[in-house]
Amino acid sequence: MRRVVRYPLLLLALAAPACQDVLVDGGTRPSTPANVGYELEPSGDPAQPLGILLFWDDVPDGDLAAYRVYSRGSTSGSFGLRGETSSNTFHDNGVPHLQYFVTAIDDAGNESGGSAAITVDERLQLDAPASLFSISLNGAIHLQWDDNAFAGAPTRFKWYRVYSAVYDLDTGDCGTTWILEGTTVAPEFLASALANGAPRCYGVSAVSREGYESLWSPLRQDTPRPDARNTLAFAYDENPSQSGFRFWQDLNGDGRAQATELGRVLDGNRTDIDFWVYRDPTDSTLWIVPEFSGTRIRLYGTTPVADLTDIDFAPATGYTRDMIQAVPGYGYVFEIVEDTTRRYGALRVTHVGRDYLIFDWSFQTDIGNPELVVRAGLTTSLATGRPISDGR
Repeated sequence: MRRVVRYPLLLLALAAPACQDVLVDGGTRPSTPANVGYELEPSGDPAQPLGILLFWDDVPDGDLAAYRVYSRGSTSGSFGLRGETSSNTFHDNGVPHLQYFVTAIDDAGNESGGSAAITVDERLQLDAPASLFSISLNGAIHLQWDDNAFAGAPTRFKWYRVYSAVYDLDTGDCGTTWILEGTTVAPEFLASALANGAPRCYGVSAVSREGYESLWSPLRQDTPRPDARNTLAFAYDENPSQSGFRFWQDLNGDGRAQATELGRVLDGNRTDIDFWVYRDPTDSTLWIVPEFSGTRIRLYGTTPVADLTDIDFAPATGYTRDMIQAVPGYGYVFEIVEDTTRRYGALRVTHVGRDYLIFDWSFQTDIGNPELVVRAGLTTSLATGRPISDGR
């Protein structure tokens, strides 16, 4: 690895040695470095980058000894020596100066003229992502945002940076300690290996090829939750032992749901199941019947949903103890109250036959958290079906 030697900034009044006319050995000056460029190192705060990386074309002189980097903090100040390196790159920690130029030094100590100065111009900052959406998944969060930063400057766009912090559901506040989840060139990102039931806050910035970081997108909070696909439950009068379903069960008595307690198909005769499947004897339609005393149900909208992930925050009102007909493609949301705790679950029916139905389900383990998946504003009027006729 090439060694980089750093020197403190000299007084602004110090003139750059490149302006000296006397050569040490009476020879010629080294070649002048050309094509100086830079890239900022983002920190998450557009006004406080971690540093700047300078780079330039390597000087081909055989007696080249080192390069010197000069900088100044304003156009009215004098350039001072910032550091010296044997590499054709230079990393300057902290908030960068306004302007930099580079010279070359030969073995005799002769110094070239200065390169063209580069100016660190924050006006090259990209637009912040205009929106941020999310989808709650099992142990993960899918994030998606407006691609306006790329669309506004496609030749200067480099990538997006995704940040996260803890989220306090009770106060509605994001934490103050943000971490970098990762970077991506696409306007989407999968934050994975997350704990279910632990809310997090997310923000996204755009970074240019020069390293300028934009302001952040609007913040978005989301909470991973367990789910499962293609769960099979029979009509009670077809197979009673496989006609009930419970989203979760607190086997430990401490309010914590674990994987072995989630999404269980159970006997329809139990009173602690969240619902059981009733078959109408006249037309063989199947109905979802709330069973546990604290479980209520409502239809999620009056039209089918394309996927389980389209079922958003659980509505605050509109739940019923009445049964609702199971219809393929439709979504259903459950409010489950046990003692003083309230939780929410959802399912999307994928198939309804004469004897059984198949559905996808999700459940939010975080107490009181209504977040089941993604976009708000899809809930509509309640459909309650008809009074329960206990077919057991």
